[in-house]
Amino acid sequence: MSAARVVLITHPARGARAFAHGLVEKRLAACVNLLAFESVYRWRGAVEGGRERLLVVKTTAAKLAALERHLARAHPYDLPECVALAPARVERRYLAWLRAETRGRGA
Repeated sequence: MSAARVVLITHPARGARAFAHGLVEKRLAACVNLLAFESVYRWRGAVEGGRERLLVVKTTAAKLAALERHLARAHPYDLPECVALAPARVERRYLAWLRAETRGRGA
């Protein structure tokens, strides 16, 4: 059985909801939370910033490779953030739901 993962992905504010919806539709994620924030970062030698959305993606370890492939194809950034975290513990009923909702497509 695949372990739970929480993946952090930043996305431009415009289009973030549709992108998150696609992750769930393709069963790459069971759930995606969208948080509005402003980023400051260095890109190609310059300090930049802007409004973005942080997508907090709930998925499984088995879906990580497919999620990364999807990001490479469909994300608007040249270098999208994709940081996968392994939770120390996940409540058993939630984990069962997470596994069930990510089973199938997107593998």
